[in-house]
Amino acid sequence: MSASGVCLPLVVILLALARVSHALTSDQASFIAHRQLLSLKENDDLPADFEYEIDVTVTFANRRLKRAYVALQTWKKAIYSDPFNTTGNWDGPNVCEYTGVFCAPALDDPSLDVVAGVDLNHADIAGYLPTELGLLTDVALFHVNSNRFCGVIPKSFSKLILMHEFDISNNRFVGGFPKVVLTWPAVKFIDIRYNDFEGKLPPELFLKELDAIFLNNNRFTSTIPDTVGKSTASVVVFAYNKFTGCIPRTIGNMTNLNEIIFLNNHLGGCFPDELGLLENMTIFDASHNSFFGGITTTLTGLKNVEVLEIANNKLTGLVSESICSLPKLINFTFSDNYFNAEDKSCVPSQTEGKFFGDSGNCLPNRPGQKSGMECYPVVSRQVDCSKSCGGDSCLEPPSANTNTSTSSSQGYTGRQPT
Repeated sequence: MSASGVCLPLVVILLALARVSHALTSDQASFIAHRQLLSLKENDDLPADFEYEIDVTVTFANRRLKRAYVALQTWKKAIYSDPFNTTGNWDGPNVCEYTGVFCAPALDDPSLDVVAGVDLNHADIAGYLPTELGLLTDVALFHVNSNRFCGVIPKSFSKLILMHEFDISNNRFVGGFPKVVLTWPAVKFIDIRYNDFEGKLPPELFLKELDAIFLNNNRFTSTIPDTVGKSTASVVVFAYNKFTGCIPRTIGNMTNLNEIIFLNNHLGGCFPDELGLLENMTIFDASHNSFFGGITTTLTGLKNVEVLEIANNKLTGLVSESICSLPKLINFTFSDNYFNAEDKSCVPSQTEGKFFGDSGNCLPNRPGQKSGMECYPVVSRQVDCSKSCGGDSCLEPPSANTNTSTSSSQGYTGRQPT
């Protein structure tokens, strides 16, 4: 998938893709990661004048190809399993003929051929990334998705300042967010989904001029930084992590946003009114969280939204015609909440080309609803969404006897994970 193009596949398709690589046992992953740690240079970096003596009898066309040869040969030694023999022809000095290695004229000197990209997607390779890959200073594309690479991203990757697309998804990388990506001035596409990264997101991530950010299916535990509002990305996926807190109100400043996915986290509070400012958004998925309060009436500003998923939360109040009649809406799933009223246009029907889901709520005269005993404790609460995104805590609404004003929907008031 190219970040430079104007058309990206739907995020819902990407989220449905399962891991295709053969699983590593924990012991195998630990062994590979341990071998990487033993191989790392001091400070996990390469000095500016780093060079190797290579025992070959041929002359390289230029020094950069020689450095690429060192990097790729070292990487080949760091591979423990290559079931499709993808790197079988990684021998000899002609690195431009290696499978998955692509050469092009150097940006600063078109007379020189250099290694400009690496694409080993779906090769099912097990191994790690050696420090020497920092020698590939002409690489603009690095794709290794759907393999079994383990360990951390070396700090030497900070030398890859031409990086444009970075896809390491569907592997077994560990550690905190790989901050080397923050050092790349030209990067546009970051995909680190389906790994074991954990901890906090650096606020600086959203200050980069990125087109797409895929963070899903890791172990991130932080709140979503307020800097998200400064992001230029058209697609951002937070799904299947452990993010907490509320959706920052700054989200309304994401003028380029087409798709944002919060699916399956520990987020809470009310939906901010600023969501209604996202006129270009086509997909919004906040299902399987702990959001409460009503549906902000500002969502009527989502003139281009096609998929609106808010299932499996604690939302209450009225599902109004103003939302259900949005001009491009084709999928609106608000099931498994605590809504107790819906306008006629929101009732699921056999309308061709549209899907509305309302089961598991507190709606009168509708099938498959919660019992009154389940509904009353939540429906009877009043929420003031103007205070701390709904109360003192972002995760749970205040108690029923708290004397506050009603939510923005004035009344009581997703898709299943793939």
